[in-house]
Amino acid sequence: MVDFAGSHVVVTGGTGALGRAVIGALRAGNAICHVPNLIAAELDGFPYTSDPGVHIVRDVDLADEGAVKRFYQALPPLWASIHLAGGFAMSPIGDTSGEDFVAQFRMNALSCFLCSAAAIAAFRARKAPEPSGAEGGRIVNVSARPALEPRLGAGMVAYTASKSAVAALTQALAQETTDEQIWVNAVAPSILDTPANRAAMPDHHLSRLSRQSRDPWGRHPGIRRILSRPITSCAANAINIIFNKDLPDFHVALQHSRCMLIGAEG
Repeated sequence: MVDFAGSHVVVTGGTGALGRAVIGALRAGNAICHVPNLIAAELDGFPYTSDPGVHIVRDVDLADEGAVKRFYQALPPLWASIHLAGGFAMSPIGDTSGEDFVAQFRMNALSCFLCSAAAIAAFRARKAPEPSGAEGGRIVNVSARPALEPRLGAGMVAYTASKSAVAALTQALAQETTDEQIWVNAVAPSILDTPANRAAMPDHHLSRLSRQSRDPWGRHPGIRRILSRPITSCAANAINIIFNKDLPDFHVALQHSRCMLIGAEG
């Protein structure tokens, strides 16, 4: 288990299915979590509402640059920022409008960019090393399997393009900040079997889509718990933890400098 030793970590999308699993893993590792929230209904049944180590900040629109800056500027000294917030839409190009395309970029690429920029400003403003003695900071983004294999994005072009932007942003930003000990990584899962994704694509069977992409995560009963492991590992100081034998379902699909895009074994 990764020990965050009281470090402060942002988790966008923390109230979602994956976010709850990631927060659970972070809290088990003694991290203090900060969760921006825009839609109050997402807090219904949120298991960490009473946890003193989970701080929820309401009315934060992650596609609003001013709101994002205010959220990050109000935080204690920050160690890591994990960007799970986003959206999914599946439709052939003939049924996808320009408005739909832009909406996917706002939810996925723009929110990732704004949070990454604000997180880096927060890392640079930190006056002392983390409790562990580490310098710099960590950013973890969520791309998607079609960003690594674009042909898998047939029938969801807007989503695929927006998640490809996240993958490109991750690599470019990692190169830009590498000399500052700021490590930027991403995980790239296929479509996760979550209530939100089932609602977005009611006519499709998610486990069948996972098999077609030869991605084992969709067939794993603990998929969100399993996916939380490389995410929290990338947010840790000792990044090489993700290479150990305890993570057999994952491989580094792309690596350069201190940047990794983590895919699944096919």
